[in-house]
Amino acid sequence: MRIIRARDYDHMSRQAANIISAQVILKPDSVLGLATGSSPIGVYKQLIEWYKKGDLDFSAVRTVNLDEYVGFGESDAQSYIRFMREQFFDHINIDMRCTNIPNGLNPNAEQECSRYDSVIHALGGIDLQLLGLGPNGHIGFNEPADAFTKGTHRVELSDATIQANKRFFESADAVPRSAYTMGICDIMQAKRTVMVVSGSAKAKIVRDAFFGPVTPRVPASILQLHSDFTLVADEAALEYVK
Repeated sequence: MRIIRARDYDHMSRQAANIISAQVILKPDSVLGLATGSSPIGVYKQLIEWYKKGDLDFSAVRTVNLDEYVGFGESDAQSYIRFMREQFFDHINIDMRCTNIPNGLNPNAEQECSRYDSVIHALGGIDLQLLGLGPNGHIGFNEPADAFTKGTHRVELSDATIQANKRFFESADAVPRSAYTMGICDIMQAKRTVMVVSGSAKAKIVRDAFFGPVTPRVPASILQLHSDFTLVADEAALEYVK
């Protein structure tokens, strides 16, 4: 595990964007695993800036997103496909046919999860996976559980996740209760993983996930076993890490 200590959110975002940009420059047809939420927004903003300057070309890049709310599609303001278009895809020269995200509108969970696993397999796996860290240690929507879940699956969101995500909705009651999420196995099989974490509210879970035991009760702790994992975090998030 490699730790990059950043001064603040903006510095964290640039450091992570450096890693992703190098991946795209060295392998223009990279398969990027992408994340949503507030943590990676600064990363996408920096990548867009470099693209507009002519430093990056995303025309051959393929992407797979971690997750999507069940029952949500592009017409829903809080869907993750809408998030990705607004925060990243619509501002770069990526071929939208080469972007992939679970179909939240497919009511058949078994069918949709099997389809998404097949997509990842057909792409040859993920070259670099970008991650955030949930307040309870979840990655993607892999919630604390008794065992690590291998493939894409439908998950019921924990109360901690619902409370964390309610800031994007009118109220906690409006937050979806379930999602399709990439599994731990797909994440762990990515050739490289990069996690961005910011703020003192995440300091304790950073300590528990990366300096405590590997346990499915803290899903992100499995990344301690990844062969190429980089944690990019600001000083506040690394409060307990000396």
